[in-house]
Amino acid sequence: MTIDPNKPSLKVGIVGAGAMGRGIAQVSVTGGMNAIIFDAADGAAAAATDYIASMVNRAAEKGRMSAEDASAAISRLSVAKTLDDFADCDLVVEAIVENIDIKQKVFQQIEAVVREDTIIASNTSSIRISSIASAVQRRHRIAGLHFFNPVPLMKLVEVINGTDTSAETTKALEIIGKRMGRVPVVVKDAPGFLVNLGGRAYTTEGLRIVSEGIAEPHEVDAIMRDACGFRMGPFELMDLTGIDVNFPVSQIIYNGYFQDKRLSTYPLHESMMEAGRLGRKTKAGFYDYDADGNIIRPELSKPEAVAPIKSAYLAEPNSDLEALLRDIGVTILSTDDGTSPILAAPVGEDCTALAIRLRLDAKRLVAIDMLTGTHTHTTVMAAPGADDAVVAGVMAAIRQNSASVTRVKDSPGFVAQRIRAMVANLGCEMAQIQVATPEDIDKGMKLGLNYPHGPLELADFMGAKNTLQILESLQEITGEERYRPSQWLRRRALLDLPIHTAD
Repeated sequence: MTIDPNKPSLKVGIVGAGAMGRGIAQVSVTGGMNAIIFDAADGAAAAATDYIASMVNRAAEKGRMSAEDASAAISRLSVAKTLDDFADCDLVVEAIVENIDIKQKVFQQIEAVVREDTIIASNTSSIRISSIASAVQRRHRIAGLHFFNPVPLMKLVEVINGTDTSAETTKALEIIGKRMGRVPVVVKDAPGFLVNLGGRAYTTEGLRIVSEGIAEPHEVDAIMRDACGFRMGPFELMDLTGIDVNFPVSQIIYNGYFQDKRLSTYPLHESMMEAGRLGRKTKAGFYDYDADGNIIRPELSKPEAVAPIKSAYLAEPNSDLEALLRDIGVTILSTDDGTSPILAAPVGEDCTALAIRLRLDAKRLVAIDMLTGTHTHTTVMAAPGADDAVVAGVMAAIRQNSASVTRVKDSPGFVAQRIRAMVANLGCEMAQIQVATPEDIDKGMKLGLNYPHGPLELADFMGAKNTLQILESLQEITGEERYRPSQWLRRRALLDLPIHTAD
C-alpha cells in the first residue's frame, strides 16, 4: 500500500530549511502540491518560507509564471512547529546534515508520526539509503530523492532504490518528481549513486595528467572546454565545487567500491586540500581569484615566430590527417626524406611507443589528436628529445586552420582522448553493474553535470572501438589497472553492437 502520487492535494513535508530543503519546498508548491517545512532551529522554517515566497514572486515579476499562480503557490506553503505536524503528509523528504546517526533518528521520529502509506525519502548525496532504512520498521516505503543545488534550476532528481524499496514507492516518486518539474532517473543504492559516481573520471584523470607533467591545469581545461564542448574544465570544476568537498567524496566513492583503481584520485588532490587551496571559496585553488571572485586565468603559451612546415611524411595512413594537411597546404611525401617532419594521428598510443613500433625517427615525429578534432583547439605532442623547431613548425602550420594549438608532453591518448575514454568507460561500467539504465546514465550526467554527451553517448561519439583501443593502450603502456576496460564496452566494441545494447 502506498500513496496516490497523482492526488491533487498531495502534501510534502520537508525536514531541514537549508538551501536544499527550501528548494525542494519551492518546486513542490510551484508543482501544485502543498509543502510544510520543519527545522529544529528556531525561526529557520519561517525564514525559509519568506525566502521561497520572494523567489516565487520574483519569477512572476520576470514573467516565468503568472501572478495568480505565484500567489497560489505561496498559499500552499506552511511551517511545521513540530514533526507531529507531518501526520497528514503523503511524502516526507529529509534534507539535513550528512550524518547517518542523526538521519536514522529523524527517520524513526517521522515514522512514528506519519500514516502507514506515507513515503519517507532522503535527499542524501552520500549515505546508503539501505543504511538509513535499517533503523525503521516499514522499509519498503523508504527511498532516496536526491536533488541538485540549486534545486529550482537543476532539473535532475535521482530516485534511489534501497534494498527493500518497493516498486510502488519508486514509481510514486518518479511521478511526484515530474510534478515538481524535475526529470527523474531511477538509481541503484550504491556509493555516489549516479551523478557523484559518474563524475569521478573527469576530474581524477585530469589530476593524473597534470601530476604526470603532461600539461598544466589551465591547458587541460582549455582542451576540454574548447575542443570537447564541456562547460568547464576539470580544474575549474573542482575549484567551483570546493576541493574540501570533492576530495572527500572521491575517497568515499573509491573506498565504497573497495578501491577500484578506476575511481582513484591522486595525491595532488589531497595536497591542495591540506594546503587550504579549496577553490573559489578561498580565492585560491588550482587557479587564483581576484577580489570579486573572478578567475585569474593564465594565458596559453604564445606561438613561436617560426615558418610553417611545407612538407611532411605520414607515419601511417590517416584520411583525417591527410585532409588537414591538404587544407593547410602541406605536401604529403610518399617516402621519408630523412629531414621533413613525420606526422601521426595515434589513438591511445604515445609518440614513444609509435616510434618504436614503426621504427621512426622520434626527433622528427609529431602527433596530432585528430580523434578530438582540430578546428577550435588542436593538441599536439612529441616524444622526449624531439626537435623543438620541428614541433614549432608543425604548430605554425596547424594554426592556419585552428583557433588554438596546445603542445603537451608525450602521453598515451594525449589529453582529451584519455579523459573522454575514462568518462565513457565509467559510464559503461555503471551500466554493467546496473547503477541505472544506459539511457538514464546519459540523461543523469547531462542534466546533473552539464556534460555535452552522456558517458555512453560519448563512447558512441568517439567510436566504441576507438574508446576500447585508447583504454587498452593506456593499460599496456602504463601497466595500470586504472585503465581496465569495462566488459560492457569491450563486448559491444568487439561485437560491433550499439553501445546502449542491453544484455
